[in-house]
Amino acid sequence: MSLRTVAACVAIWGLCAAPTLAQPPSNEAPPTLQKVRFEQRLGERVPHDAIFLDDTGAEVRLGDYLGERPVVLALVYYECPMLCPMIMNGLLQALKTLTFSPGEEFDVITVSFDPGETWQQARDAKTLHLERFGRPETAAGWHFLTGTEAVVRQLTDAVGFYYAYDPEQDEYAHAAGIVVLTPDGLVARYFYGIEFPPRDLRLGLVEAAEGKIGTLVDQVLLYCYRYDPTTGKYSAVVMNIIRLGGVVTVLVMAVFLTAAWRLDRRLAAMEKTV
Repeated sequence: MSLRTVAACVAIWGLCAAPTLAQPPSNEAPPTLQKVRFEQRLGERVPHDAIFLDDTGAEVRLGDYLGERPVVLALVYYECPMLCPMIMNGLLQALKTLTFSPGEEFDVITVSFDPGETWQQARDAKTLHLERFGRPETAAGWHFLTGTEAVVRQLTDAVGFYYAYDPEQDEYAHAAGIVVLTPDGLVARYFYGIEFPPRDLRLGLVEAAEGKIGTLVDQVLLYCYRYDPTTGKYSAVVMNIIRLGGVVTVLVMAVFLTAAWRLDRRLAAMEKTV
């Protein structure tokens, strides 16, 4: 089985069977895939002092991008032949749907886990994805980084992302998904696969920001939906929806009765004047 075929299998696996990605692969899997997994590390802090090169070739600390806004973290490599472009395309489609913008409500950090890739490749990847995104004003909020193997491992270990290099194929096998970090750099949410529902991503960002972004509607949705770490998705909380429906019903009845009472008083006042 070629690594490209393996990559396609992992992509489908990540989309349709997300919970299994958090577990070590079966011993029956090919040796390369046995090293690949995406473990849940909710609450883990990413290494703020890790030094990377940005898409201009400048040295930056990961912590330089933390502290103000939640972060969407995408771990890919820029010369990936199949799976990474699918992940990035899924992220782009989700971002295009959001009314939130990188650099305002949140940031995006894309990190290559291939230590052989250069900042020039990061620059080219940024140019390509910003063109496809169609919002050039968000350039300051979307960062493309490269780093040494030791630095990259610090980050990938912190978020539970394990991958494997096959020298014969000169490709990496890896899982599919993105991670949402809090402004302080704590792992908040995982979204597995190659497609990311905009509603889930938006709610993940609102929760990671502790309600500092979003609208009243987002807060209502968070009351009705809860993040399920076993699936990496938001699921409806039936009892909360029933309670909310009851509250809405009571409010509607109260408004109706108040309006009816006021109308009755007006009619009574009109009868007295007549």
